[in-house]
Amino acid sequence: MVEPDLRTRIKEMLVKNLMLQVTPEQIGDDLPLFGASGLGLDSIDALELVVSMEKTFGVGVPSSEVAGKALQTVNTIHDYILEKRSAAA
Repeated sequence: MVEPDLRTRIKEMLVKNLMLQVTPEQIGDDLPLFGASGLGLDSIDALELVVSMEKTFGVGVPSSEVAGKALQTVNTIHDYILEKRSAAA
């Protein structure tokens, strides 16, 4: 199942649940979510993001190691969600 608007939904989730001061349209697909060169999210935001992903997409993040790879950009979150959904199907 391909969702053409999955990236948009991820961006909307980020803005809404992390109370970001940007619009979803301002978040690039490859913009780093963490660090000064990107959105500047921190470890508290990472926890909130994991909870939001479970609530919104039904996809959990089992460890900080997985989170470090999956939560880098909108694209990595997108790919992670699709990978988890296809594994569950």
